[in-house]
Amino acid sequence: MNGQMALMAVIVFVATYGIIVSEKIHRTKIALVGALVLLLVKIMPQEEAIAKVDFNTLGLLIGMMIIVAIAMRTGMFQYMAVKLAKRAQGNPVRIMSVFFAFTAVTSAFLDNVTTVLLVTPIIFSITGILKINPVPFLISEIMASNIGGTATLIGDPPNIMIGGATGLTFNDFLINLTPVIIIIGFVTNWLFLWLYRKELVVDPAAQQGIMQLDEESYLTDKALLRKVLIILTLTIGGFVAHGPLGFESATIAMGGAAILLLISGIEPEEIFRDVEWNTIFFFIGLFILVGGLEVTGVIRMIAEWGLAITHSDVLLMNVLILWLSAIASAFIDNIPFVATMIPLIKAVNQISGIDVSSMWWALSLGACLGGNGTIIGASANVVVSSIAASRGYPMTFVSYLRIAFPLMLVSIIISNIYIYFVYLR
Repeated sequence: MNGQMALMAVIVFVATYGIIVSEKIHRTKIALVGALVLLLVKIMPQEEAIAKVDFNTLGLLIGMMIIVAIAMRTGMFQYMAVKLAKRAQGNPVRIMSVFFAFTAVTSAFLDNVTTVLLVTPIIFSITGILKINPVPFLISEIMASNIGGTATLIGDPPNIMIGGATGLTFNDFLINLTPVIIIIGFVTNWLFLWLYRKELVVDPAAQQGIMQLDEESYLTDKALLRKVLIILTLTIGGFVAHGPLGFESATIAMGGAAILLLISGIEPEEIFRDVEWNTIFFFIGLFILVGGLEVTGVIRMIAEWGLAITHSDVLLMNVLILWLSAIASAFIDNIPFVATMIPLIKAVNQISGIDVSSMWWALSLGACLGGNGTIIGASANVVVSSIAASRGYPMTFVSYLRIAFPLMLVSIIISNIYIYFVYLR
C-alpha cells in the first residue's frame, strides 16, 4: 500500500476521531460516515472492509443484550440491587467498593462486555433508590471491568491472542498478572473514593429506606426468572469452557439468546427494541476505520518504529511496549495493535535471541489497561456509555477523559514498576 493511501487513512481517522471528541455529531453517525469515506477513496474494497468487522464481538454484544433485556423483565436486577445495597447498609462508599470488586472479579472469568451488561442495570437500580448520580459508579465499573479482565487468559481479547500465539496457559496469566492487578485494583478504587468523596453522600432517610425494602417484592416473574438463570448459567459456563468446547463467544452468546427467546414466550420485536443498536453500528464503523490504518501499514509502521529506537535494550523495549500499548489502546482498538505487536516481539527473539517473556506481560498490561483511558478505548466503555446516554446520563468524551486517563496512567506506572522488579532487575 503506497504512502498516499496511508496518509489518507490517517487523515480520515484523525478527522473522524476529532469530530467524535467534539461531540457535535452523534458518534455512530460520524463513525459510519468515516468508514464510508474509506470505501469511497478506495483505501480498501467493501469485501475487505467487512472482513475487518469483528463479528465475534458484535455477536457477543447482541446475544448478551438480548439475554439481559429478557432478564430485566423478571425483576432480578432490582432484587440484586436491593440485596447488595442492604449488605452495604446503603452506604454509597461501600456500594462503590463492593461493585468495583464484584465487577473486577467477574471480568476475570467472563468477557468484559458481558460483565458490564449484567452489572450496569443493577447500578442504575441502586443509584435510583439512593437518588444519587450514577455516573461515578459507571466510570468505576468500566475501569474495574478492564482491570479485572487483565488478570486471566480469558478475561480480555488481547490476552486470548497472546496466549494463542505463545502457548502461555491460563495459569501463566494467573500467576504473572493477578498480583499486580490486585494492587492496581485497590489503588484505583481508593482513588475513586477520594475523587468522588463529596458526591458519595446520600440523604440518611434514603439510606435507611433501603434497609427497609423487601428485595423479594421486586421479583415480578419467578417462572421466567428460573428460565433466565438456567440459560445464563449455561451461557457463562460456555464462556469459561469455550476453549475445550471449540465454540467462539459469539456462538455461545447468540445460542443462549436464541434459546431464551424461544422458551420465554416473549415476542422478538419487543426484545429487539431494547438492543443498543447505536452501539452495534458504532462498532462497525470503528472496526472499519481501524482496519484502514491496518491495511495501509500505519499500525505496523508505528510498532516497528517503536521497537527500532530501543536498540535492543531489554528494559527500554519493555517500557516502550508497555507505554506504547497503553497510549495506543486508549485511542484505537487494541486487537489489531496486539495482532501487529505479536509477530514483532517474536521477531526480536528470533533475530537477537533476547528473552522476550517479560514483553508479553508488558503488552498485555499496556493493551488491556490502556483501554481505560478514553470512552472509546475498550468495548466495555462504549457499551456502558451508550446505555448511560439512553437513560439520560450522557458521559462526554472530555468528562470521562478527565477522570479516567490519569487513573489509567497510575495503573501503567504501577505496571512499569512491577515489570522492572519482577522480571528485569
